[in-house]
Amino acid sequence: MKYSAIISAFIVAVPLSLFASEPSAFGAGDLTSPDPYGLTPNEEVILKTKKELKKIEHKSKSQESQLDSLRERIDGLQSIIESLSRKAHNNKVNLEKLKDDENRSLTNMSEYEQRLAESIEENSKKIEEMKSILLETTTELEKNYVTKDDYNRLVRRFNNFKSLVSKELKTGGSKSSHSSKSNKLSSAELAKLAKKNFDRKYYTKAIEEYEELIARNYKPAYAHYMIGEMKYRRKNYAEALTYFKKSSQLYSKASYMPTLLLHSAIAMDKTGDKAHARKFYNAVIAKYPNSKEAKEAKRLLAKL
Repeated sequence: MKYSAIISAFIVAVPLSLFASEPSAFGAGDLTSPDPYGLTPNEEVILKTKKELKKIEHKSKSQESQLDSLRERIDGLQSIIESLSRKAHNNKVNLEKLKDDENRSLTNMSEYEQRLAESIEENSKKIEEMKSILLETTTELEKNYVTKDDYNRLVRRFNNFKSLVSKELKTGGSKSSHSSKSNKLSSAELAKLAKKNFDRKYYTKAIEEYEELIARNYKPAYAHYMIGEMKYRRKNYAEALTYFKKSSQLYSKASYMPTLLLHSAIAMDKTGDKAHARKFYNAVIAKYPNSKEAKEAKRLLAKL
């Protein structure tokens, strides 16, 4: 996984000023980024399919340009063939006329017949060569050309996949909204229940309850952080980064920011993004030097 050049420049050059705008430090789940990271499995499939579409689109445009060039060559070959055919036909006509011309001597007629016969034979050979080249060109086109129907079919499959994923995400995010028990509770009561289930490690229930709180817009920054923590504990690091990012965007001065940033660094570390994990460890140490999170960041940084 990779981060944008802006993130790298900020962390390397001014680690202390990075956290003056902490929300911008996270780009997890951003499919529009040149180098997206922190993607969910569904987002990874969408990104992969988009890349395949771009490759096919590029290949299609390249082949279309080649086709235009080949079509011009084919048109030229067909013109030559037609010209040679007309010439051969005219020669045959002239030969027939020559045979009927009583005013020409037998010797001259024989010589002219021979020249015409040789010319006809030469033209016939050229026509056959042109036909062979035309056949080879046509075969090559049929073998390599990606038709518009194939391309449009893949586009439709991709759009259908996006639609299904969108429906799935909407359904997953609205499960708690349909819970009659949750709807009967006030937001404050639901928040207490969600925290209680979190403490008991009933993460499935807690996630649904925090999603409901997000839908109600009740302390959404904290709700996103808590869901991120549960995703993190379940080792769903890519999804955890997505929720941590949103939480920091909503409220970058929360008391849980040291933990959020440390766990973000660990998530990056666990998914193999060592370079950026190191930068986030250093950022935690620089911003919160006396915290337990900074101490842990130093310990983990030493292992990299």
